[in-house]
Amino acid sequence: MRRSVIETVLGAVVLLVALVFLALAYSSTNLRPTGGYSVTGKFYAVDGLSVGADVRIAGVKVGAVTRQSIDSEMFQAVVEMSINPEVRLPEDSLASISSAGLLGGSYVKIEPGVSDTLLGNGDEFNNTKDIVALEELLGKVIFLVTDEDVQ
Repeated sequence: MRRSVIETVLGAVVLLVALVFLALAYSSTNLRPTGGYSVTGKFYAVDGLSVGADVRIAGVKVGAVTRQSIDSEMFQAVVEMSINPEVRLPEDSLASISSAGLLGGSYVKIEPGVSDTLLGNGDEFNNTKDIVALEELLGKVIFLVTDEDVQ
């Protein structure tokens, strides 16, 4: 009987510690939705970009990807982003898909423009740049190396 009580108490302690770690993990991540304005961008390739991915300016998170869809006429990926309200973007800003390293995911990188006109809620980036997939680059390099060896 005594062993059963010890096992029960030990199990409760393990569950309590697991809940504490879960609460710490949730509070240290930015999983809460950002309450900003919405902008969209159209890209031909968004490999590795997912909903919830960061939107960054100069490496600082200023928003998040909220939705992805496909434009059925142009067959482009439409990426909807929520930008923090204190960050006002000029309309000639460049939105590009960047990789966070070899093993990291993708994020939207914004390079602010110089226009006096600012993007508002529901506006679209006029300047976008697609991601260059690492697999494509490696394929091109391998093709170039093997092509030179043949000649």
